[in-house]
Amino acid sequence: MAMALTDDPTYQDLERWYKANAGSLNMRAMFESDQDRFSSFSTTLETDDGQILLDYSKNLITQDVMAMLLTMAKSRRVEEARDKMFSGEKINFTEGRAVLHIALRNRSNTPIKVDGKDVMPEVNRVLDKMKAFCHKVRSGEWKGFSGKSITDVVNIGIGGSDLGPLMVTEALKPYSAGGPNVWFVSNIDGTHMAKTLAQLNAETTLFIIASKTFTTQETITNAESARDWFLQTANDKSAVAKHFVALSTNAAKVRDFGIDTENMFEFWDVMDLCDFFLLAKYSRILGSSLCEQVKSHMTCVCVFLRETWSLMGSTSPKMAAVSTITLAPSCGGNQGPTDSTPSIS
Repeated sequence: MAMALTDDPTYQDLERWYKANAGSLNMRAMFESDQDRFSSFSTTLETDDGQILLDYSKNLITQDVMAMLLTMAKSRRVEEARDKMFSGEKINFTEGRAVLHIALRNRSNTPIKVDGKDVMPEVNRVLDKMKAFCHKVRSGEWKGFSGKSITDVVNIGIGGSDLGPLMVTEALKPYSAGGPNVWFVSNIDGTHMAKTLAQLNAETTLFIIASKTFTTQETITNAESARDWFLQTANDKSAVAKHFVALSTNAAKVRDFGIDTENMFEFWDVMDLCDFFLLAKYSRILGSSLCEQVKSHMTCVCVFLRETWSLMGSTSPKMAAVSTITLAPSCGGNQGPTDSTPSIS
């Protein structure tokens, strides 16, 4: 059985350091005493669409802390897990699944195999299908039951099917290239749905139901409420197919709901729902050009993780993922920050 993180001596070393030193850390003082702090704790990734700066110099870390974090990463066999992820091994041990978010960012189309089967052909098929669908919606080619184009898109999901797309929508809103308005409903409390629907026109609204199994209680309850509202205007169950699409793998339940399975976008066991949904959402909000730039940057980070990051080199602790093991929550076990947590001043 693998050793628990808090039982690992390398973690305990970090915890002891935190208790002895963290209270005196001061961000301004660390920059004043080390003129090279920014260059020491940052790196730049080159992409086809420009540079990405990874700056973790504003984290409460020192050279000693980075050394301990890297030692802990070696002890936790992070590099080994990384290599297993890229090779398609089932490193999600709780569910016995591969963790292949990287397949969505595999622009080189290098084969990525799970159980001996290359998943890339199916990934590309669904991504192309998404791109074509999104173009129809944005261009106005996709019409609702009354012949009107879509002006509003409502995502109905929960957890990662809601928070990830919502974050991306808000973060990249300044770069939006037009397109429909986007709404998110996740709360099982009917007020959330009611307040959203009150601002919409059933004739020009498209609903995205994000549920892999299409049995997620909160999501399906909200989806049924949206369908009931829609049918009050459409008064024709066949019209549901023009206003509802699904992110799911359960074709039978999607069909029973009234959605055309041609408008069901699969993501199987090897992908993260959020990744597929983000890609669809990028295209809807930002347009395909900026969508490709975003995917390019995501690809660059994956390549950096696989080919550049090494825990062994003396000049290599440049991976922001390592420094995200921040002092207060990490060294405090499962406890969150307390009154003794150092502040950035």
